[in-house]
Amino acid sequence: MDNIQKIVLIVHTLIAVLIIALVLLQRGKGADAGAAFGAGASGTVFGARGSSSFFSRATAVLATAFFVSSLALAYLSSQAGTGPESLLDDMPAIEATPDVAEDSLPELPADEDTAGDDELPTLEDVEEEEALPTLEEEPTS
Repeated sequence: MDNIQKIVLIVHTLIAVLIIALVLLQRGKGADAGAAFGAGASGTVFGARGSSSFFSRATAVLATAFFVSSLALAYLSSQAGTGPESLLDDMPAIEATPDVAEDSLPELPADEDTAGDDELPTLEDVEEEEALPTLEEEPTS
């Protein structure tokens, strides 16, 4: 079943590329006015009127084939059903992490010690209450 789905997907992609090529090859509706006055349309490969009917019919056939291959891909993917219903079904169970003994932790060297509590300012360092900013005053910088 998987090989059939791959083949249909490859055909579906080729049809899409062919539709894009056909649409890019077609002339717009504004080009028909120039062809009516003999603007070189008789020198085309399919003749003055043959290209529009050929390209439009080929586009219609490819569009129908694209629609059918889309339905076939949808049917084949619904029949596969071998995957998990949820992404969490395939996840391994998480085990509780063991407690780490303190003696197994690496020690920091003495020169890389973080700032101690004695370097941080405290409220006892402020001598006057008025030096502290209040909510009513704007802090000055």
